[in-house]
Amino acid sequence: MAMNLTNQVRSIAEVTKAVAGGDLTKKIQIDVRGEILDLKETVNGMTESLNVFADEVTRVAREVGTEGRLGGQARVTGVAGTWKDLTDNVNVMANNLTLQVRTIAVATVSFTLFLPVIVSKSH
Repeated sequence: MAMNLTNQVRSIAEVTKAVAGGDLTKKIQIDVRGEILDLKETVNGMTESLNVFADEVTRVAREVGTEGRLGGQARVTGVAGTWKDLTDNVNVMANNLTLQVRTIAVATVSFTLFLPVIVSKSH
């Protein structure tokens, strides 16, 4: 019994260390019951939420920041608390960047349209 508990705790520790180090691919795979099962499901669920969040933030950053696709939004379902706040903040940041780029585009087009008028009046 003590050896089984030791193996369970060791497995949970291994996964939580991996997650703390940024490896969100690890899952607790051991067969457990009771409170240890609750702990296993909680850690695995938390890891999955982190993975989904990281994937969405990366996607939005790539779309808006690198590929220039405006209007990108992170879609992370079933999150609450800090995870929801972080998702909302990423979306606000993406919206702000989109608005700024669109405003610059409008100003540039306006300037380009009126530049010939300005130049002709200066002669």
